[in-house]
Amino acid sequence: MKRKKAFKLWTVNVLSFVLFILLSVTGLLNWLVLPRGYEARGSVLVSVRHFLIIIHEWTALIFLITIAIHIILHWTYIRSNLKKYSIMK
Repeated sequence: MKRKKAFKLWTVNVLSFVLFILLSVTGLLNWLVLPRGYEARGSVLVSVRHFLIIIHEWTALIFLITIAIHIILHWTYIRSNLKKYSIMK
């Protein structure tokens, strides 16, 4: 039983790391590399920019869901620490 939970936690951690890296790369490419506005008019880079924006938005949504699952899987640990410091009774 404990090995199943450990495997789930490991999977969620690896998935969240991969999604975070993907978010970082797509965000930095859109922000620093690809041209915006009139600079990119008539270029193939406009399509690349829009594609990366879509990838970035969907990755962000999946990342938020993964973080919610991460918190749910760690809820007993979180709750015990909150009780220890008497924030939650």
